[in-house]
Amino acid sequence: MPNDLPKPNDYARRCSRRHALQLAGFIFLALPLARAQDDVTFSTDVKVVNVLTTVRDKQGKIIRDLAQGDFSVLENGRPQTIRYFSKESDLPLTLGLLVDTSMSQQRVLDDERRASFDFLDQVLRENKDHVFLLQFDLALMMRQELTSSHKELSDALGRVDSPSRDDLQHQYGGGTLLYDAVVKASKDVMKAQTGRKALIILTDGEDTGSDATLADAIEAAQLADTLIYTILFSDATFYRVPFSGGGGHGRGVLQRLSRDTGGSFFEVSKKLSIAQIFAELQEELRTQYSLGYVSDTPVRVSEFRKLQVTVDKKGLAVQARSRYWARR
Repeated sequence: MPNDLPKPNDYARRCSRRHALQLAGFIFLALPLARAQDDVTFSTDVKVVNVLTTVRDKQGKIIRDLAQGDFSVLENGRPQTIRYFSKESDLPLTLGLLVDTSMSQQRVLDDERRASFDFLDQVLRENKDHVFLLQFDLALMMRQELTSSHKELSDALGRVDSPSRDDLQHQYGGGTLLYDAVVKASKDVMKAQTGRKALIILTDGEDTGSDATLADAIEAAQLADTLIYTILFSDATFYRVPFSGGGGHGRGVLQRLSRDTGGSFFEVSKKLSIAQIFAELQEELRTQYSLGYVSDTPVRVSEFRKLQVTVDKKGLAVQARSRYWARR
């Protein structure tokens, strides 16, 4: 055998080394492609449905110690596998405070303003949570865009007021645009936000002149994945005035706004002050559960799908939205 030919063992080692280098190069080139394919699959095909829930016992006390296995989710009646679960005690909040400043609220407006300030002072964490302030009466007025500044919100609350006589003399259309306010807040602000979102509405529940309907308001909030918390605060003396023609069905309106979006309904009374209600609301916002799942039914056409969340422990009530918008 010529001396310049490689020995069998040397030749085998060189071939083995060459093969290993080729294999490593292939893996090096293939990994980014595999990662890119994974990213594309996640961003286009995997759509996580997030559902915020609050659980209470028969006495209305919030239950804080449930685990993922305690929950079940049905979508259009079909069981879904919960893939993601967390207790939402510290995640950022985006809140919209909607204040009814129509003439029927004139006597209670000062109380609403003070309680709102105390609530925001306690719940708002600067540089983490964001709040906007919208007042509604015969028109809609954004008093404060989204901010995390206590000072800006305090100043904005000070400017919240009922219409002046001049405003009333030049009034066109309705006098309490509740449904329009919900639609505007949902479409113009909340739809563009991510994470936990909620509207808090202080009103007597009467709408007199909105272009939108109650169904439109609910749908706008659902499309924006936004919970609605309503606080019924009415001046009983106002609706005793013969020309007012109002008062009475506001409770049902507010209950439906909250129920269909997964929020809560509260009513100010002699036994429950607005300050106490805001304290309960703060606790609820800080003790929610977040459930996430990927639907077992592909979205071929954008549509609303029914949601039902239950727990396997008896005597507990689950509060969650009743449907979501499955976007194609």
